[in-house]
Amino acid sequence: MSLSNAAKADLWLILVTILAAISWIFSKEAVLLMPPLLFISSRFILAGILLTVVGFRQIKSLNWHQYKQAIVVGSIFSAGMCFWIMGLYSGVSLSVGGFLTSLAVVISPALARIFFKEPAPFTTWLSMPVAAIGLGFLSLNSGIEIETGQLLFITASFFFALFFILNTRAANYHEIGGLDEIIEISEKVPALSLTAITLVTVGVLSGSLSFMMEEWTGVAEQFSVNLLGWVLASAFIGTAARFFIQTHAQSLSSSSHGVVIMVVEPIWTALLAAAWFGERLSGNEFIGCSIVFVALIIIRWSMILNLFKRSNVS
Repeated sequence: MSLSNAAKADLWLILVTILAAISWIFSKEAVLLMPPLLFISSRFILAGILLTVVGFRQIKSLNWHQYKQAIVVGSIFSAGMCFWIMGLYSGVSLSVGGFLTSLAVVISPALARIFFKEPAPFTTWLSMPVAAIGLGFLSLNSGIEIETGQLLFITASFFFALFFILNTRAANYHEIGGLDEIIEISEKVPALSLTAITLVTVGVLSGSLSFMMEEWTGVAEQFSVNLLGWVLASAFIGTAARFFIQTHAQSLSSSSHGVVIMVVEPIWTALLAAAWFGERLSGNEFIGCSIVFVALIIIRWSMILNLFKRSNVS
C-alpha cells in the first residue's frame, strides 16, 4: 500500500523536527565558542554551498523570477535566524526557547489568512489567547516582564511563520493572491534549488550583519577541533539535510498548515536539553511551556480527531 503525498510529507516533517532539535544542541555548543551571527553565517554558507554543488545543474536552469522568489524566502528566513540565534545567545534555556519558537505554528495560519487570503481554521483564533496565557506564565520569572531573550525568540517565530508560508508557496504551484502579487511569488521552484539559494541568502545576509556588529579578532585564537565539529555538524546535519528534507516535504503538500508537524520539535528540544545540558524548568516555566503546547494542540485539534477516526475505521 503506497502512501499519499500528504502522508509522506508528514513523515518527512517528523524527521525534520528531530534534526531541528538536535540542531539546537549543535548551535548552543557553537555559540559558546564564537560570535552568534558569524556562526549562523558560517553554518548556512557551508550548507548552501554543499547543496549548490549537488544541485548546480538544476539551479543553473532556473529563470531570474525563480531566483528572486528563492532570495525573498531566504531574506525572510535570515531575519528569523538572526533573531533566533541572538535569543539562544542571550542565555534563555533551550526548553523555553523551543516552545517560544514553536509559536510559529499558531501564528502561521493567521498570517496566511491576513496576507494570502487562505482560510484559517476556527481553532487558530482559539489557540491565540491560550498561547498568550502561556507567555504570561513565562514572563512571571522576571516580574511580569518578558525577558529580552524571550522577545527575540517570539520575534523569530513571526519570521519563521512567514518563512514557512512563503517556502510552501514557492515550492508549489498555486493561485496568486495577496502578498504574492507584491513579492512576486507565483512560479514553482524545485526543492533542492529553493533550499540551496535560501541557505546561501541567509549566510550572506547574516554574515554582513556579523561584519558590521561583531568582533572577529578573537575567533582565530578560539578555533578548535570541537568548534569545527559543531559548525560542520550544524551546517550539514542541522541545516543542509534538515532544510532540504523540509522543503521537499512542503513540495508534497500545498497547505501551509503542514507546519503543524513542528509541534513536536519543542518536546524533542526540551528532552535533549535536559539530557545534554542538564536543564530544568522552573515551576512557572513548566506551566508556561505546557500551556503553549496546549495552544499548539488546539490549533490542530481537527487533524488529531481525523487521525483517531481513521484509526477507528481501520
